[in-house]
Amino acid sequence: MTSTPQLEVDADRAGFDPGRLARIDRHLDRYVQDGRLAGWQLLVSRDGRIAHLGHGGMRDLEAGLPVEPDTIWRIFSMTKPITSVAAMMLWEEGLFELKDPIERFLPAFADMRVYAAGSSQKPRTVAATEPIRMWHLLTHTAGLTYGFHYAHPVDTMYRDRGYEWGTPRGLDLAAVCDCYAELPLLFQPGSEWNYSVATDVVGRVVEVLAGQPLDQVLAERVFGPLGMDDTAFWVAGEAADRLAALYVPDPQSGRATRFDRMGQVALSPPDCLLGGGGLVSTAADYHRFTQLLLGRGELGDVRLLGPRTLAFMTQNHLPGGRDLESFGRPLFAETTFEGVGFGLGFSVVDDPVAARFPASRGEFAWGGAASTAFWIDPVERLTVVFMTQLLPSSTYALRAQLHQLVHQAIVD
Repeated sequence: MTSTPQLEVDADRAGFDPGRLARIDRHLDRYVQDGRLAGWQLLVSRDGRIAHLGHGGMRDLEAGLPVEPDTIWRIFSMTKPITSVAAMMLWEEGLFELKDPIERFLPAFADMRVYAAGSSQKPRTVAATEPIRMWHLLTHTAGLTYGFHYAHPVDTMYRDRGYEWGTPRGLDLAAVCDCYAELPLLFQPGSEWNYSVATDVVGRVVEVLAGQPLDQVLAERVFGPLGMDDTAFWVAGEAADRLAALYVPDPQSGRATRFDRMGQVALSPPDCLLGGGGLVSTAADYHRFTQLLLGRGELGDVRLLGPRTLAFMTQNHLPGGRDLESFGRPLFAETTFEGVGFGLGFSVVDDPVAARFPASRGEFAWGGAASTAFWIDPVERLTVVFMTQLLPSSTYALRAQLHQLVHQAIVD
């Protein structure tokens, strides 16, 4: 399957105003012109047909290499929906229930402790009142965290163990999850929402249930059937020339500055197959994944999920239908918090007015740490895939701006 996307329908026939679509490219090019982004790529589809393609800038500023239609990007947390889909494929086979305690598959997570008070060096903990269950992992309500949050003593404990933007060398996914299990939870399972390593743990459950490493599971069950030939946990061989460089903003100038310390990781097989953030992909590949989701689990003659399973995954599963603002910790995540709930692997828009961006109720989405993003609006039959490589994704309000610019171009 080609990684070079092609226009499939005229913009006006798809319900877009071509002049208004052109605003998107001009806006993103301004980020390139003033040095805030090295390069970018955008794909907009409606009714399953690509109506707008854009790209600009450089995939490698220092080498003078432009963004091409087949450029490969680190998608970081856009890995999470893919891992969640793989898990729910196993759920459809009856291999687990959403209420199952994860200790059934990962014994290290039995008898978890929960942070109550104290410092990262001397925490006081209490026993968990209930086990972590599969739905807790898929909804980020397990009480796990990320070291990069810098908001809680448990975050510090993660960093002290080597978990901030990666994992310690030499540890595979099984060993990493055992380490997570040794650390206290931020809160009692199911009582709050916190963006976390939970999907990494989902990936380990998938390995146990499937009896294969996560990369093999995803290759055989998702990427192969969907023709996602350039999506993997690392870039091999000649394809490495297509990989975009990773950048961070310079603290003084704000200009994109090369960050090879993290960027080079994607060029070799990882010790740990992180289901929460380890993949690289192309816009064309990820577009095929979004079409599977828009197609209610089916793409062409391939069905990975039943339509009712996907509809179930993309409902708000937070208790009481609450949004992230009222149920989540006030931390960074790959979405806004007001009016947005969380399903099984996706953020879900419940109230577009409260969210303060144009969307339909039921839109589901996620993004990645290097400012990549996707969303699917089933009401408008719309999918959007945006790729760039600026870490962290909280640097600019690119996602909100893209929502404005894409939705203002719909005129039917």
